[in-house]
Amino acid sequence: MRVLCAFPEAMPSSNSRPPSCLALVALSLALLLHLSLSSQAGHRRPLPVDRAPGLKEKTLILLDVSTKNPVRTVNENFLSLQLDPSIIHDGWLDFLSSKRLVTLARGLSPAFLRFGGKRTDFLQFQNLRNLAKSRGGPGPDYYLKNYEDEPNNYRSMHGRAVNGSQLGKDYIQLKSLLQPIRIYSRASLYGPNIGRPRKNVIALLDGFMKVAGSTVDAVTWQHCYIDGRVVKVMDFLKTRLLDTLSDQIRKIQKVVNTYTPGKKIWLEGVVTTSAGGTNNLSDSYAAGFLWLNTLGMLANQGIDVVIRHSFFDHGYNHLVDQNFNPLPDYWLSLLYKRLIGPKVLAVHVAGLQRKPRPGRVIRDKLRIYAHCTNHHNHNYVRGSITLFIINLHRSRKKIKLAGTLRDKLVHQYLLQPYGQEGLKSKSVQLNGQPLVMVDDGTLPELKPRPLRAGRTLVIPPVTMGFYVVKNVNALACRYR
Repeated sequence: MRVLCAFPEAMPSSNSRPPSCLALVALSLALLLHLSLSSQAGHRRPLPVDRAPGLKEKTLILLDVSTKNPVRTVNENFLSLQLDPSIIHDGWLDFLSSKRLVTLARGLSPAFLRFGGKRTDFLQFQNLRNLAKSRGGPGPDYYLKNYEDEPNNYRSMHGRAVNGSQLGKDYIQLKSLLQPIRIYSRASLYGPNIGRPRKNVIALLDGFMKVAGSTVDAVTWQHCYIDGRVVKVMDFLKTRLLDTLSDQIRKIQKVVNTYTPGKKIWLEGVVTTSAGGTNNLSDSYAAGFLWLNTLGMLANQGIDVVIRHSFFDHGYNHLVDQNFNPLPDYWLSLLYKRLIGPKVLAVHVAGLQRKPRPGRVIRDKLRIYAHCTNHHNHNYVRGSITLFIINLHRSRKKIKLAGTLRDKLVHQYLLQPYGQEGLKSKSVQLNGQPLVMVDDGTLPELKPRPLRAGRTLVIPPVTMGFYVVKNVNALACRYR
């Protein structure tokens, strides 16, 4: 370390300098030298060192994707939506009369629309087959029936418990009642829509599957990540919280595959926070880390459909707020729908793994998922691949595409918070441009940023994005 001392230009010669001044200068130099040595011996970050010309920064991660066969294929309606009919029953909103809401809903098609909540018991459709078509929507193709929400909570809600076997018998009876009715003759039946798979809930599911496993078209359950009354913004960045879902999936799959191997499983209701959510958190950019990781994890582990609670509702867990403005999770969902197809691909990375220590679980802060690009997106030829990446690190990460992805053109869709609120922002920007509706009937164009072939992907800290690798000609993605 060099210590430089500047003096005024009009400086007398050293011979004429007073001894006290010389002593003061010497003392200052000694003090500076002491501070320099102390900083080097402490825990401070060392000063940056200039790199030699031509020396490249080491790439942290090499990424490749298996393109021959998909590891999973999920439902075309994988990302679906829930609506609470109370907003209609209570006179708060005639949903289909809002051109803006219909436009936002159309952007997330194709999807199942589930009506869920206590008011569903009083919901009756008139002009059933033209419900949405009469208002400019696509209309339903078929009808699904769900018996009840979270039967494991009957005791706390109704003062009476129900066991899995009895619930299974009720489902069999319901199926027999629906079959003779023309409207419901093709209806599918889903259940038992249990809550978090604790020990007593697993016991209920076991009894249900033993009796009615073959009766339902898919097994359903619900998931809530965190108590909305105590949540903090940094909770959304905790890998331990993100990974709670994976363990629940395995528990559900173990019971289902015991009685009906290969039976479809749906996550029929997912929210980031309970108690209606938390303002400026559940509806913020930060909540998107949980939502996007949920989509990636569910598809990767073979869950056929996930129903987001809710598209539009009271509280703060929804995709569209009460002023009909799309929230960050809506834009994430829209990008997912536009870019992600149902075929899931295996990801291979080098440079990301760390050596495990005894008693320590490694939880990755960089999460990478890969799918075939949505074949309905005519901007990309079949055989293209879409990556979506979550970076929870406080530093940027560099990814070099390798193997079949090497030297391919890439389109970047980087989603970041917009405005001064940072992670708490309710607005987002795509590749630096804020996302807003053009008008009530028009969604904005989702413009990618082209990256030249062979360029390293740079993922900024605490962000998420989608990357379409063009013209890979992946065998798994060339055919439907």
